[in-house]
Amino acid sequence: MSLSLADWLAAQSVDPALISGLASMAASCAEIAVVLRNAPLAGQTGLAGHTNVQGEAQKALDVISNDIVLNHLRANPQISILISEEMHEAVHFENQGRFIVATDPLDGSSNLDVNVTVGTIFSILDAKGGILQPGSAQLAAGYAAYGPATSLVLTLGKGVGVFTLDEAGTFRLTTDTVSVPEASSEFAINTARERFWDEATRGYVAENIAGETGAAGKRYNMRWVGSMVADIHRILMRGGIFLYPLDSETLAKGGRLRLLYEANPMAMLIEAAGGRSTTGRQRILDLMPSAIHQRVPVILGSADEVKRVEDWYSRAG
Repeated sequence: MSLSLADWLAAQSVDPALISGLASMAASCAEIAVVLRNAPLAGQTGLAGHTNVQGEAQKALDVISNDIVLNHLRANPQISILISEEMHEAVHFENQGRFIVATDPLDGSSNLDVNVTVGTIFSILDAKGGILQPGSAQLAAGYAAYGPATSLVLTLGKGVGVFTLDEAGTFRLTTDTVSVPEASSEFAINTARERFWDEATRGYVAENIAGETGAAGKRYNMRWVGSMVADIHRILMRGGIFLYPLDSETLAKGGRLRLLYEANPMAMLIEAAGGRSTTGRQRILDLMPSAIHQRVPVILGSADEVKRVEDWYSRAG
């Protein structure tokens, strides 16, 4: 039988306190997986009737998933602060533990009612560094993908481990040799937003669409799930590039995706597997956050493809 998550972490000589924090996030994800599996039968689908801090309509399962994570982390003496997409302010726990957790408890929840893969994204930081730290300071990052199987994908900075939830509720190692191919022929972007794109994004996508007849010199396929976890999971497993660039509609907000609990953990995972991340002009993990819900442009995936996008931004000035 393959290693459990706990045994795998112990074999990495990970700080026991950090193992405890990761175990709480894994337990949260395992519980969310069960809730999602039974949600249609329990009548837990649909809207919750209010909005989150982003002004987005919350699904009932957004609220339930947030409560699950909140309850697990509150019970862990190693966790002092929780930052969640679903809460306006950071939650400071009474235990004053060593770690901060930043999370999107249920990414892609607009897909819930059509039974498409959604996920939980999380990042763990040392509380001594304060709430606002660059992604390069992350101690661990990961996500759970709730699809045909529930996968937990985790990095401690070097390498990426993938674990599958078994029938007993234990995450077991599937592989810890994940490597994002340097080159790829798949790209993921919401082309319905083309009218808002900047010159660099428009030029890069046009080259891909031109295929072997254009400057890229090869044929591309486009993929777009509308769930960041689903798109990034595909890229980690077989390569590709994910783009949610800054555009004319998101310019005033700084971008679409949140730095602390979406961009940073996904960038850490992609880079730990040999990929590359950027806003187009700067490495995501080097960004110094200014607010807990700060938005940024996100471009990450196969190194050669990300470099092509960076070249387009460099030429655009």
